[in-house]
Amino acid sequence: MDAFLAALPRMRLQAHGVTDPCDDAVAVVRRLGAVQAQDYRASLWAVGSRTRAGTEADVERAIADARIVRTWPMRGTLHLLAAEDVRWMQRLLAPRAIARDGARHEREYGLDARELRRCRRAVENILGDGRPMPRPALYRALEAAGIATAGSRGLHICGRLAHDGLICGGPREGAQPTFVLCDAWLPDTAGPDGDEALGLLASRYIAGHGPATAHDLAWWSGLPVKQARAALAMVSSQLDTIDIGGTTYWQARDAAPAARSRSVHLLPAFDEYLLGYKDRTPVLEPAHHRRVFTINGIIHPCVLVDGMVAGLWPRSAGQGGAPMTLGLFRPLSDAERRGVRTAAKRYANFLGRTVDVIG
Repeated sequence: MDAFLAALPRMRLQAHGVTDPCDDAVAVVRRLGAVQAQDYRASLWAVGSRTRAGTEADVERAIADARIVRTWPMRGTLHLLAAEDVRWMQRLLAPRAIARDGARHEREYGLDARELRRCRRAVENILGDGRPMPRPALYRALEAAGIATAGSRGLHICGRLAHDGLICGGPREGAQPTFVLCDAWLPDTAGPDGDEALGLLASRYIAGHGPATAHDLAWWSGLPVKQARAALAMVSSQLDTIDIGGTTYWQARDAAPAARSRSVHLLPAFDEYLLGYKDRTPVLEPAHHRRVFTINGIIHPCVLVDGMVAGLWPRSAGQGGAPMTLGLFRPLSDAERRGVRTAAKRYANFLGRTVDVIG
């Protein structure tokens, strides 16, 4: 039991591609299944940190080429997905988010069935040429069509139409996100459905996040725990299980052993390594949980040492010359500090800027 739990962080680092990186950005997103992306810049580094030598421009190029898509597939939250995964994953997962949020959207924003049909027709006309449109321009066009967008109503309209599979995110124009019709942007492939889709979701999640539990899969996907267990059972021939104190962990049967290492990594805000699980205690000591996961929903960028969270670093590091001031949970050894500097250099290369480490 102790040996498995001690090795679990390193096993997850390997499954995530942090210590076993991919060749390109699309392979990273495919490997993880979906990458949390409400913080756009953080999501770029979440992908880049799992490539061998990718840059921010490389990840954005994959988005501009429609090989990676930013949209709302599950939990009512933005994620990056491989383009070929968007349609089947939304069919499987988006209905739960729609059912959960529908009453609030109608009560707070007036988005009942009739109003949503009106929004849909307007957006189909506005984006009918198939080109991405920046969010402010889309809002102006909706207002001209008599559809109010103020007070975050526009964002909820776009999120719901994305859940419905009408629109998705396109490449950013400057600092602004864009939207485009899915039929103009995504490959015309139906993908799996029903139980086949459910099993694929489970196998992809474990391949990119394992070892993990059914409760972890349920949290990540938004599925009920009972359905998450059923999904894992469907692909049990591809997986191994480890029972620890009444908890069953699942991992890919072909997963390579994770070598012990004192590797140091800098992961961004909202990274899948923390956010992709119901239970974060295997990699984050409970005493530090509130420093990483704030009461207002922010999840800070983390310093990892051998897979365990050892401190924080600022999300502004490298932006406009801002230094990287560490907020450590414990003193680092000289070797670990050298590891931080190596990791900071990798981040600087990703940004194409200089990053100075303080602390």
